[in-house]
Amino acid sequence: MSLRPLISEEQIQARILEIGAQITADYPEGTLYLICILKGACFFLADLARAIQRDAFIDFMAISSYGKERTSSGEVKIIKDLDISLAGADVLIVEDIIDSGITLNYLTALLKTRNPRSVRIAALLDKPDRRIRPVDAAYVGFHIPDEFVVGYGLDFAEKYRNLRDVCVLTPDA
Repeated sequence: MSLRPLISEEQIQARILEIGAQITADYPEGTLYLICILKGACFFLADLARAIQRDAFIDFMAISSYGKERTSSGEVKIIKDLDISLAGADVLIVEDIIDSGITLNYLTALLKTRNPRSVRIAALLDKPDRRIRPVDAAYVGFHIPDEFVVGYGLDFAEKYRNLRDVCVLTPDA
């Protein structure tokens, strides 16, 4: 496998500051929960939470639709659910990448059944060419082409998460 840089650490950090400022403006008051989708979004969540200039609560969900494959299985499994009630709160799902839309479509519908005031999505990356199910993300860092990416939390079989840049992973010829 080989890596080709797609989005630099500097570009990522600059865009997160912009998204954080917009979230701060959009949610001036009330309870705000940032729900991090593990494991990939933890890097984005940490930087985004610091860029938001207001109080926000953080919780985590672990969901799987990939396993060790490069494409979604189409089946969503909740591995770790929330430890909090969402009733009456503004909820921001923090995700690393919107790909097929299967996971986020399922998750958004699920969280809406828990009586929050609102549910929106913040994703670092959006790969619209892969969309199978509709997803309306309120905040998107970057729209990317249909290539397999790793780094900044994104992995392939648990490898490459710690890269500072987002890179395209390609099989060696």
